[in-house]
Amino acid sequence: MRIQTRVSILGAAAVMMAGAAPAVAQGNDVQAFAAEVDSLRRAAGIPGLSIAVVRDGRVVLARGFGWADVEARTPATEHTPYNIASVTKTISGVVALRLAERGKLDLDRPLSSFAGWDEFCTEVAADGPRIFFRDLRCDQPITFRHLMGMRINGDAGQRFFYNPIAFSWASRPMMQVTGRAFSDLVADEVFRPAGMTESARIHRALPLRADLAARLALPYHLDSAGTVIRSEPPAPQGDGAAGGVISTAADLARFDAALDDERLLADSSKQMMWSAGRNAAGQTLPYGVGWYVQEIGARRAVWHSGLWDGAYSALYLKLPDERLTLILLANSDGLGWGNPLDQAAVERSPFAAAFLRRFRGQ
Repeated sequence: MRIQTRVSILGAAAVMMAGAAPAVAQGNDVQAFAAEVDSLRRAAGIPGLSIAVVRDGRVVLARGFGWADVEARTPATEHTPYNIASVTKTISGVVALRLAERGKLDLDRPLSSFAGWDEFCTEVAADGPRIFFRDLRCDQPITFRHLMGMRINGDAGQRFFYNPIAFSWASRPMMQVTGRAFSDLVADEVFRPAGMTESARIHRALPLRADLAARLALPYHLDSAGTVIRSEPPAPQGDGAAGGVISTAADLARFDAALDDERLLADSSKQMMWSAGRNAAGQTLPYGVGWYVQEIGARRAVWHSGLWDGAYSALYLKLPDERLTLILLANSDGLGWGNPLDQAAVERSPFAAAFLRRFRGQ
């Protein structure tokens, strides 16, 4: 059932500002950026937004804007849990590379050697959404690396095309080589070593932990008149690699720190994860292992967005060579900017553009 909040966008904005959590930031540049983010949030009609900015290993901004629950006037904070949607892929990439580091998973192993791939590929090639599968050819020598790098469409490994449904299947090989549920792998390989106590997996057979469910940001969307409307919660999916993580801005900052200090991956594995693919012609393909990879101002940016239409959105943007990270979580789809399925274009996000301008001067 949808619950209508009878306030216009402008009216809601004034009320939401009263519910903003206090900043935990220092420096005029950080405060100016926080104000700009809140302005962008209100312009996009996002009811609640949580943010973390990490610079040189230190969280310089962690707070919320607006409401996690509009009706109850519960403020969004950096500890508010959200469905992070496809930002989950960054975590799945780490799980895969941790298994590869220990010799449990061969990234170049053909998918046809894993149980269930041939059946899955045949089914989705015939009946899956055409936008994702119209040129999927199951007779191609597709490897696990191709799958994690979004390079399975057309000739295997030769071009990038964002295919979240196929990526979700990547949990199957990881489960098969370990004999464990993917949700357990995520908990043991990422959440625990990174100290992510505010994060959990959720799927059809795994309900959300009660402590997180009690604080979960409620989902909203805007109707044609710009009215904030409560949305139905996203239906739980299978235990796949493409989504299914509930987390907070504070916890994703912990994940970021664990990547930087190599608690999760050796530097060589991180560089592999954050390196763009290349095809046989030497062309750069803008996806690594679970992360988009692109150059902005001649410097490397790695990132992922998350979008659940009419419910949640997220952005995790990291500049690894500059030790600078932006994390944004929202309880509407207002962070989305329509990134093309065959490109990496995070600079088109108004929030990312503001971040790059404020912190990099571009």
